[in-house]
Amino acid sequence: MRPPLGLLPCGAVGPQKREEQMHSSSDAGVLADPSTESDASEEAVETNEQSAAGGLDSEKTWSSLGVTPRLVEALESKGIKTAFAIQALTVADALAGHDVCGKAKTGSGKTLAFSVPALQRTFEALSPKDGGATRHIPGNPARPRALILVPTRELALQVYDVVAPLADALGLRVIPVYGGTDIDRQIKKLARGIEIIIATPGRLIDLGERGKVDVSQLDTLILDEADRMADMGFMPQVEWVLRRLEGEHQTLLFSATLDGAVDRLVKRHMNDPVFHEVVSEGDTVDNMEHRFLQVHQMDKVAVVGAIANAYEKTLVFVRTKRGADRLVEQLERDGVHAGAIHGDLRQSQRERTIKEFGAGKLPVLVATDVAARGIHIDAVDVVIHYDPPEDHKAYLHRSGRTARAGTSGVVVSLLLWNQAGEAEQLQKKIGLSLPIVEIFSNDPNLRDLAAFEPSWDNAVLKPTLVKPAAAGGPKGARPRPRPKGAPRRGRR
Repeated sequence: MRPPLGLLPCGAVGPQKREEQMHSSSDAGVLADPSTESDASEEAVETNEQSAAGGLDSEKTWSSLGVTPRLVEALESKGIKTAFAIQALTVADALAGHDVCGKAKTGSGKTLAFSVPALQRTFEALSPKDGGATRHIPGNPARPRALILVPTRELALQVYDVVAPLADALGLRVIPVYGGTDIDRQIKKLARGIEIIIATPGRLIDLGERGKVDVSQLDTLILDEADRMADMGFMPQVEWVLRRLEGEHQTLLFSATLDGAVDRLVKRHMNDPVFHEVVSEGDTVDNMEHRFLQVHQMDKVAVVGAIANAYEKTLVFVRTKRGADRLVEQLERDGVHAGAIHGDLRQSQRERTIKEFGAGKLPVLVATDVAARGIHIDAVDVVIHYDPPEDHKAYLHRSGRTARAGTSGVVVSLLLWNQAGEAEQLQKKIGLSLPIVEIFSNDPNLRDLAAFEPSWDNAVLKPTLVKPAAAGGPKGARPRPRPKGAPRRGRR
């Protein structure tokens, strides 16, 4: 079933019914095409594009969305009785067979938004004579009915952890396939027959070229964290999969952004997709307390230790694999238990470290950007940018490891004297205006950063002329005072 005429393509911005949808604005971090907005405001055209604002929990039950009782029971057994906003918006359309674009930040519940309808549609499509399973002829490649494509090994495992118990409830078989592990073992599992594969692009292509997986007969293709796949250069591999799909199929795409390579993929390969977006209250930055601290090189590790000793879970980002190992060694010497994840470590090591951190046995996790992409760990108290992020998008993605699913968190940037200017520019790009203050490892404020409110009087950079923050802007945003003697705008 395809959507009726008049549905907007993914990424388009159109008018929305006041009772059902709330207008998004640039103040909430949503970029829109001004020309499209002005056209929309002039004519009241009704569309199925939806945008949800406010909290992440919609309070809608899974039954009300059309989810089968067996899946509802499996969800409720895990305490998941109501759907988050992105799930409430997308599940019904996905169950109806529409192509769907879901735009929401990391930690908003996207995994269930795509996996629940994919599981149900796969189950319903299976022939009763197969006994709820796809027949597999020995010697032939595995032919999954649904494929979930993800950018990283860690995300593949985390999606599997969510999907596997739900698949069991329906008698479906699911397997994660990713690099860094024994491919022969994965081939043996595939040879037994499979309905759903969760895969990273590289390993999937490797299996396909060996003749062990055939994706041509997919009913459902899911692209999770599509923007991350684009950032990591995986779009050619995604295209490899899309070119091999022969029959009619459904595509579900979920991403934090829908521009650039993702937008091109949508226009080229998706069939009249329905667009849904969740704009959480103060989307991306408002639920976080941001602190920009200038530190001295010789005191930097000690500052990390002082922060980590005050919290249960601290996630530290560095730029290089060597930097991650070195920081762990330095923290351990200072009596702070820490572990690292990066691409040079064996997959088993990375999995063990992430598991220990998630369980609270490891208080500090040091990660590179690539290794941390897609990992989902609940209740991270503090995210520390030990090395500056590559750009403002990387800052938001790193910071999104805390303040997930409506909770709060603290984000700390540790800056050397020559990095303060770049941090000031980064703040402008994400809608923040906060003082950068000097701090030392013996400062008691490090023990409660959420309560610490740095003063502009102590800022290392003099305030500059900026426009006042718009009403409803990010928490902590404030206009900077005009320096004494500085001319007012419009005067000489």
